[in-house]
Amino acid sequence: MRIVWAIAVGAAIGGVSRYYLSLAVQQRLGVTFPWGTLLINVTGSLLLGFIIRYALAAPAVSVELRALLTTGFCGGYTTFSTYSFETATLIEEGQYERAGAYALGSAVLAIAATFCGFLLARELIAFRERV
Repeated sequence: MRIVWAIAVGAAIGGVSRYYLSLAVQQRLGVTFPWGTLLINVTGSLLLGFIIRYALAAPAVSVELRALLTTGFCGGYTTFSTYSFETATLIEEGQYERAGAYALGSAVLAIAATFCGFLLARELIAFRERV
């Protein structure tokens, strides 16, 4: 149960961090390009790569702290970091075809799923307006 609480605390901090950083970037650079999201995805990926590699090599980092920082904070900050870490791991292991399929499949399917979500929302709105 301690791991679950560690993840919950980390996710809360990560989510709030994402919100404020994105807001700050939008205020400085505007909203014509999603600079805030790009910055969050890149920094989250950097952070997760560092934390996982360091934590696995440093026995002083407890399982709870690792869960708080990785699944919790990085997951709340950006799930893109997990996607990039898993892709990088496949590349590092020489599994180039799997890495390419995963990277391309994740991007294409996620965008397609977003459009499906748009469609479902439009249908629900239309249904509610008819009722």
